[in-house]
Amino acid sequence: MLIANRQEQILEILKKERSASVARLARELYASEPTIRRDLSLLEGKGYIKRVYGGAVIGGAPDREIPYDVRLSEQGGAKLLIAKKAKELVKKGDVVFLDGSSSAYNMAQVLCDVEDILVVTSGARTALALAERGVRVISTGGRMITKSYTYVGSHAEACVRGINADILFFSCRGLSEDGEMSDISIEEINLRRAMMERAEKKILLCDSSKRGKKYVYSMGNIEEIDGVISELD
Repeated sequence: MLIANRQEQILEILKKERSASVARLARELYASEPTIRRDLSLLEGKGYIKRVYGGAVIGGAPDREIPYDVRLSEQGGAKLLIAKKAKELVKKGDVVFLDGSSSAYNMAQVLCDVEDILVVTSGARTALALAERGVRVISTGGRMITKSYTYVGSHAEACVRGINADILFFSCRGLSEDGEMSDISIEEINLRRAMMERAEKKILLCDSSKRGKKYVYSMGNIEEIDGVISELD
């Protein structure tokens, strides 16, 4: 098996299971344990995983940012379905806020079907994907979080506070049983809050894998927003 293919399979296993032992990976991929350890070292160096005693976990510790490409591939089908549902809330001529989440990125594939909209986004890759599809787009600019390709900080917040938006689509890392939205990046939360202040309608994009989870920073309760869209709704 090619090294790249084996490492891709390691990531696939970790994305599904969140963690795996060296012994299990060696057994499933028909490789020696020293080979698997070398692969894990390389993947950790790229920021995709974190090695732990006897194995590895995806994306590092719970408070560590998971690389964007990994996040983008997680629940990919669910996120695209959510994007298609969300698009139905957008009308011709709307000004739309999108945060820098991978859930919002998926909306770039469908918003091109809506006429005469303007999208303001803190996601660098989202802005590029929209522009490639002919959608008018404003990037907030600001300081980029390199692993998520998301702009944050005072410059991004100032951009957002100067705009009146019709609707905001955003995501979070976890949604607890009692409706609390949470994340690991306080800077992204601060920008989302600025977007909430300037948007008439606020919609959370939340695939089922985020349900029942809670992270370090609170972003408020879903009672404070206008709706939640999941692939299961």
